[in-house]
Amino acid sequence: MNRRKRPKEFSKKIFIGVAVVNIVLIAFSLYMMYATGDLTPLSYIIPAAAAEMATATGFYYSKAKAENKIKLMKSNGIKPKEEDFGDINSNI
Repeated sequence: MNRRKRPKEFSKKIFIGVAVVNIVLIAFSLYMMYATGDLTPLSYIIPAAAAEMATATGFYYSKAKAENKIKLMKSNGIKPKEEDFGDINSNI
């Protein structure tokens, strides 16, 4: 049998990309703080990294919710319509 691998959802790709960038940024900052002996960048990096991850997580959950709704509708033979997604942001 030839099983075709399903591509990852776009929201998951964005979430993984933001997480990787965040990890690289923190690792680089830790190295530079170790090399220079100055810890003041932590006051900027911790809030910035947390805000970036919070934004990416919120976007991921919102987009994944819409993608899952479309998948469920297709699997049940229901054609998705625009009005089916009017309330998707009201529950966030």
